[in-house]
Amino acid sequence: MGDEELESHSLVDLAVDRLSREILSGRTDPGERLVEEQLTRRLGISRAPLREALRLLAQQGLVEHIPRRGVRVATLSDDDVRELYEVRDVLERHAVASIPPGADLSAVRAALEVMRKATEAGDRLAIADAHRHFHVAVVALGGNRQLSALYESVLVRLQLYMAVNLRREAEVAEPSDGVHRHERLLAAVAQGDTNAIVSALSAHGARTYLP
Repeated sequence: MGDEELESHSLVDLAVDRLSREILSGRTDPGERLVEEQLTRRLGISRAPLREALRLLAQQGLVEHIPRRGVRVATLSDDDVRELYEVRDVLERHAVASIPPGADLSAVRAALEVMRKATEAGDRLAIADAHRHFHVAVVALGGNRQLSALYESVLVRLQLYMAVNLRREAEVAEPSDGVHRHERLLAAVAQGDTNAIVSALSAHGARTYLP
């Protein structure tokens, strides 16, 4: 790969990172149009890497291309959200039933520590990301990489759905409640009790994936 290709690749990565963070933090609303001219100026990149970044974001389900209207932040219908939660639950239950005895929990413990620090800092996007990484780490214990990749893609789309709430809704619960819920989930995983893990996951509730 030549220098120009490396530079273009890094610009694509930069654009994907910046735009995904804006979308997942709720700084842009679902359905909001993304204007290429404005994005190239704001991100300081040309159209080619921007369009590649938008293509990758579309693959993740974060943006969608509308014929003759350009690109917009993805929207989810009530049915989309309900179906995504159902898929999430099925994947979680299959994965936790496959966790072997004595599984290495270091990645799960590390994700919980990141969650604690993000909660102390009051960074809602970092908290949401930490929750996602924690759950992905738990599901990864089941050993099925394809399932884990699919599971994370579902969680990213659900995080998009919840992103507006990160900005608009005041916290009803104490910020530390999310950490405590995940501490209980880690304890259930450490015990190797599948029923306890499923019970802890269910205690998150149908709409409490994010804090």
